[in-house]
Amino acid sequence: MASSASLRVFRWTPDEPARVQEYRVAAAADTTVLDALVDIQRGQDPTLAFRYACRVGMCGSCAMVVNGRERWACRTRLESLGPGPVSVRPLYHFPLLRDLVVDMAPFAAKLRDVHAALTPSEGAATYALVSSASAERREIDLAIECIGCGMCLSACSMVGHNERFPGPAALNRALTLELDHRDAGRDERRSMLLDGDALARCHGQGNCTEVCPMGLSPADSIRRLRRLAVLRMFGLSR
Repeated sequence: MASSASLRVFRWTPDEPARVQEYRVAAAADTTVLDALVDIQRGQDPTLAFRYACRVGMCGSCAMVVNGRERWACRTRLESLGPGPVSVRPLYHFPLLRDLVVDMAPFAAKLRDVHAALTPSEGAATYALVSSASAERREIDLAIECIGCGMCLSACSMVGHNERFPGPAALNRALTLELDHRDAGRDERRSMLLDGDALARCHGQGNCTEVCPMGLSPADSIRRLRRLAVLRMFGLSR
């Protein structure tokens, strides 16, 4: 038999001050936070705004802060959150658009800042591959599965303190390209990485690693980038 749960949801529009609105929903053992939000929107309050797409933990669109921690709404069961009201608010450190919906443009901008697109080497083969059996690929694989959900930026205290800091996701992506022999964009990227607001700004708290739903460790990627930078200073790496 279904029980019920109380959700305290952050509400905001450009025309109204921020507030918390409480809703009560039916909750079975497998009801997720996203299920509850959809139920509220369809049955109680059609003005509630939130973002989602796949509903199966693949796209990262439904990332939000639930009970003080960044989570996928579609993979977080209400039952797992324990007794008491469940608080739901948007990701931190992103501009708000409405209610639980944030503007992801700063996330994309940080990726551009670290030259996150692969720049093919001149004369490289059209379909140059990195063998799955190579040491290079094994190193890259440790950081390659980022889905761009933004949870790590929300959890990162340095992103909130210094808007010039590229953030965990962008630096994690930078590592994959720095390790990729096909990339010719290293010079521009390295000048940015060695700037005082990039690699040097991470304090290594590991909040990003703790909340990553893909099990990646952006904190470790940043440490690896620092190590590469030191090796290059002494001419020990390309």
